[in-house]
Amino acid sequence: MSSKLSIILVWISVICLLTIGLVMVASTGVWIEAEDEQYSLLRRQALFTIGGLILAFILSGFRFEVVRPYTWWIIGGAALLLALCYVPGIGREVNGARRWINLGFQFQPSECAKICLIIFLAHWYAKYRDSAATFVKGFLWPGIVFAFIIGLIFFEKDMGTAAALGVAGFCVIFAAGANLIYLGLSCVLGLIIGGYFILGNENRMGRIEAWRAPEAYMSGAGLQQAQAKLAMELGGLNGTGLGNSTVKHGSLPFAHTDFIFAPLGEEFGLWGTMGVLLCFSLFCFAGISLAIQTKDPFYRLLVVGIIAIIFCPAMLNIAVVTAALPNTGLPLPFISFGGTNLVFSLGALGILTSIQRHSPVPLPQYDILSGKKEASIDVRL
Repeated sequence: MSSKLSIILVWISVICLLTIGLVMVASTGVWIEAEDEQYSLLRRQALFTIGGLILAFILSGFRFEVVRPYTWWIIGGAALLLALCYVPGIGREVNGARRWINLGFQFQPSECAKICLIIFLAHWYAKYRDSAATFVKGFLWPGIVFAFIIGLIFFEKDMGTAAALGVAGFCVIFAAGANLIYLGLSCVLGLIIGGYFILGNENRMGRIEAWRAPEAYMSGAGLQQAQAKLAMELGGLNGTGLGNSTVKHGSLPFAHTDFIFAPLGEEFGLWGTMGVLLCFSLFCFAGISLAIQTKDPFYRLLVVGIIAIIFCPAMLNIAVVTAALPNTGLPLPFISFGGTNLVFSLGALGILTSIQRHSPVPLPQYDILSGKKEASIDVRL
């Protein structure tokens, strides 16, 4: 599959997800606020979508190799934005987590930091690709930066984003050819450290207990997952029909954001949820194909990272809603209501499009059977 077809399939899957998202925000949002605010959620989501698409269009024309000399500034700026979450008057606490900052407008710096960290890792391993399997340059130094950014996000009480970004970063480091022993040991160490902070935190332990038996915690931490399971059961195979969800009437908190997959399953049934999974699977498959077609090491690792920072949170979100994992508070990319995640996710797709347009054309290939020279693969739109 050519890179042109790959990026087309990426965008087809995303457009389908955006359409589903707008429909579900309209369906769930109508019960969130008073009548004069009912349609503001849909209007705001539409504006976020347009803004994200404009950003994607702008970034698609930008050659990202020019940012490589400034990689340390980029990762430093991301760390500074994350640190501002802890500054009184700038950082804002919502539902017990300090994920937001206000700089005249409100946004979550972790969404920006995800892209910045992927750029840093792609640059580092492209620069030191011959040392990727060594301990110092292939593991220690990039690992310190990686752990620092993850730690800043984790201590904002945003364990879900930290976990998803950890998995995405692992994908990049693995694809770069890092030593598997070092990677395995770092995973064990990460699980030990994460377990320590989970066991020592009453709220996080409460979520795990509620996950194990959500029906026993209906008045607290288990409410969302219990109601989400109920919605899926009510939806059955064919669903109750658009607009006919019952859990969105207030029994399921955050039905339009983190748990939007539940009313989607109730209204569109198993076919609707499988359609969403198909779109994300197509997105991942086409993205991996694009990475394979991309010959430049920096661009190739950047593609892997961008696909991972969207696909991994999506799978974690769906796992939470279906009670396969404890509640983490992650949105469903392209579908959940919210501006920061949507705009930066679409911006990341602009980077993918830029890579497809501007990466070097692969060398001519040869047919092994016939010995004839094949045409060069066209990697530009």
